[in-house]
Amino acid sequence: MTGSEVFDIIVVGGGPVGLSTGWQAAAQGQRTLVLDRHGFFNERCGTSGAERHWRLQYTQEDLFRLTLETLPRWRRLESLAERTLIHEIGSLWFGDVDVETNEGQIAETMRVMDRLDVRYEALTARDIERRFGFANLPAHYAGFLQPDGGTLDVRGTLAAVYGLAQQEGCVLRGGERVLGLEPDADGVTVRTDRNEYRCAKVVLANGAEVNSLLAPLGCRIDIKLYEMALVTLRCRGHDVDFPFWFVFQQPTEEDTNLFYGFGRNPWSPSELVRLGPVFEVDPIDDADQTRGVPDPRHVARLSNWVGEHLPALDPAPAGASTCLAVLPGDPRRQFYLGLATGLVPDGHNIVLYSSGWGFKFVPLLGEVCVDLALTGQTQHDISRLAPTVPQEAAQ
Repeated sequence: MTGSEVFDIIVVGGGPVGLSTGWQAAAQGQRTLVLDRHGFFNERCGTSGAERHWRLQYTQEDLFRLTLETLPRWRRLESLAERTLIHEIGSLWFGDVDVETNEGQIAETMRVMDRLDVRYEALTARDIERRFGFANLPAHYAGFLQPDGGTLDVRGTLAAVYGLAQQEGCVLRGGERVLGLEPDADGVTVRTDRNEYRCAKVVLANGAEVNSLLAPLGCRIDIKLYEMALVTLRCRGHDVDFPFWFVFQQPTEEDTNLFYGFGRNPWSPSELVRLGPVFEVDPIDDADQTRGVPDPRHVARLSNWVGEHLPALDPAPAGASTCLAVLPGDPRRQFYLGLATGLVPDGHNIVLYSSGWGFKFVPLLGEVCVDLALTGQTQHDISRLAPTVPQEAAQ
């Protein structure tokens, strides 16, 4: 269109997946633009904090295989960035081994690790207490330590993919909000609060705000937004440290009864550790409704659990905040990833990634989004994640 800036690929959303896509598209010679409403390095429209859980294991074998495929891509990113991003402090899952949770299920995950020949160490409740400083765990609790898991350096990753995108010539524009898309047979017109652009393909990596662009085209995907609590606690001494841990428990009438925690960050001088409840309750309608103030009951639930089971930590919060979790309405889905073909008119020109706990897949997701934009397909098995695939049919 006359007066429009023209690109091959426009990425909406400058978070980790959007920046990974922008970097990898530009590295393949594509004229690429990444737009972010709030500016880069913000933590307003997705989960926040300095670290994320890195794990290989999934209860779902297709996702497990994707993490195995992601690992060498993390190593390549670390090499290019000259910075360690995965810190292998271990991934500890324990609790009721048969309970189904939003993180998966322990017993079935162990069976999948056996099938895929991924190493782990099975542990009893007493092993976990003796080795990692937990206390008063129910006798039937059990679990495993997967030693290759641990923690991902979030801000290091963002700096790496931003810098690589910039180095490859990707155009990065923050503080510019996309107002609408007009796909047609030959490409997409993208309207923002500042400009109008034309491109062959659009990649939507804008998480919580994806429906604001899909709805005017006649489609909404089923996502839920939760403002979840984050709590920092003080270690009581230097003699105990933790791997990443997640406790699987039967839900209560009020919440999912799931908690997680990190050890001391290897890159941080702080003695504080971060923990959180994973309570998918009281969804909000819009990312702009977040307040940054956690539900006091959720903080108290976590503090009480720590007071009973983690004597190495002071259960009194040293700080508390929130993060926005963007999750599929159907927990069996995990992610939306694929072309918007069949969702909106001329959807073959729109690549969609939204929702789920996706940070561990950042380098792979960027690659997949570029594959889909350039060829409409990818070598990775994402068939179950396609936006048009009902999950009951995919099981």
